[in-house]
Amino acid sequence: MKHDEFFRKHPVFTGDDLANHLSSHGEVGGRAQESLLAYHQKAGRVVRVRRGLYAVIPSGADTDSYPVDPFLVAAKLTPDSVLSHHTALEFHGKAYSVYTHITYSASRPLGPLTFRSHVFRGTRFPHTLLRAGKIHVGVSTPERAGMELRVTSLERTLVDVLDRPDLSGSWEEIWRSLESVEFFDLDKVVEYALLLGNATTGAKVGFFLEQHREPLMVEDRHLKALHDLRPRQPHYLDRAKRTSGRLVSEWNLVVPREVLERAWGEVL
Repeated sequence: MKHDEFFRKHPVFTGDDLANHLSSHGEVGGRAQESLLAYHQKAGRVVRVRRGLYAVIPSGADTDSYPVDPFLVAAKLTPDSVLSHHTALEFHGKAYSVYTHITYSASRPLGPLTFRSHVFRGTRFPHTLLRAGKIHVGVSTPERAGMELRVTSLERTLVDVLDRPDLSGSWEEIWRSLESVEFFDLDKVVEYALLLGNATTGAKVGFFLEQHREPLMVEDRHLKALHDLRPRQPHYLDRAKRTSGRLVSEWNLVVPREVLERAWGEVL
């Protein structure tokens, strides 16, 4: 069939994707799109994820149980979706745990969406990036199942998960995940942290890098740039939870004992 190639190249697609495909075949207008969708949905070849977003079910697969790739769904939820935070760690194969919630960043994220076994949560790009028109700094565009998607690099992800721990799991999850990364381009890490311009985040990145100075080959210049950004007054590592801890005066951070001592390593 003439539309098979479209479905093969677009395992998850929007109504606009389909409209563009149909117009390239001389089929213009909503009717053609509606009838094609209705036909394939009835045949169990296409399922609706949400209004205007669809997933392709391979021939012969069970329509209700076939696992639709959640990374591809997140990538198509908004025109500028970027897989980020813990989901970026999962995409790069560096997450300590696999989560059923998927996080993406966007200029205008949608409300939470549940599809199959996953919950999709959008978060807005940091204001600094939106103002500077730099939302795609540290974003790569790998291909997956023939589809191009956007995902934050490991360098940006390191900063993002420390900036928004609420989107990335426990401190143990964050630390263990980041510790599984063997190499970061530290110049890019520092550059992105400075671009965000958040003093607490800069201090958190500096503290993490200092704690992993040898394995990550951190140099004094990396730490100095972050040290200059640190807050002037003590801030909590997680401002939302304000967990008690010890003041690391060099970074003006109140750090929970479990993070300072990597206490989770004691339990085997």
